Amino acid sequence: MSVTSSRIDFREVESCAEFHDLKKKHRSIVLPLSIFFLTWYFLYVLLGAYAHDFMAIPVFGTINIGILLGFGQFLTTFIITMIYVRRANSTLDPAANSIRLRLEELSREAGTTTEVPGDETGQKGEQ
Repeated sequence: MSVTSSRIDFREVESCAEFHDLKKKHRSIVLPLSIFFLTWYFLYVLLGAYAHDFMAIPVFGTINIGILLGFGQFLTTFIITMIYVRRANSTLDPAANSIRLRLEELSREAGTTTEVPGDETGQKGEQ
């Protein structure tokens, strides 16, 4: 990665293998989870719209299959979030942090005071 005119070449960073690997890891978790959830969600909507008799089957008391599947929507949302957070913490964040640290080092070498966005303080650098 190069620094020209006291600026980091972010296009070069974006084209490096480490960044492509990070994007690939991100897509490998986001895409399957999104497809799964959207399929499950649209199935629920279609069942609610066209399978009234099935959704109205009582399970116990006044609780029917439609209500259980509706609660299942909330449950899968939380499960998907937990899966993503666990994967991000163990795989994505360390790789992103490595790239960020390297960019900060390049910034220091160039003599700039600009911090790369996303530092530990949560503050954005000067633009």
